[in-house]
Amino acid sequence: MAKATMQLDHDAEALLLALLDNSVELVVIGGLAVVFHGYIRLTDDVDISYARAPANLTAIADALAPFHPRLRGAPAGLPFVLDSRTLKSGLNFTLETDLGAIDLLGEVTGLGQFDDVIKGAIDVPFAGRTLRVIGLAALKRAKRGAGRVKDLLDLEALDKLG
Repeated sequence: MAKATMQLDHDAEALLLALLDNSVELVVIGGLAVVFHGYIRLTDDVDISYARAPANLTAIADALAPFHPRLRGAPAGLPFVLDSRTLKSGLNFTLETDLGAIDLLGEVTGLGQFDDVIKGAIDVPFAGRTLRVIGLAALKRAKRGAGRVKDLLDLEALDKLG
């Protein structure tokens, strides 16, 4: 069961609040979801699954714009504009912002697209708002599907939690 209150890194919290305050339809997945489910570990980014509706793509771009999103790992100075057109043209984005890294996943390995991910989501109180976090069973499927060493370690820890 997800923890009712959770302390996050200030920058991760600020990123999530910016998205929520812009009414972005999202589900938290990845390392932060592992933390929300009670296994405390470090994570170096915010991973979200997001709805691909045009209004949501605009909301994402508007929410992240103040934090100067850019492609993670791209050469400095490479032209990049995060807007609804860019988001519509791609599916998964790994970005760096002034507040840290964020991964926008239109499709999640082991689960599918947002409509599939949200079916397994739970609502968690977060900073006076409601945050959707991937449910434990779906998180385990995603971790198993990703299959990286860190995901398998998370899976082992999550199995011990229940």
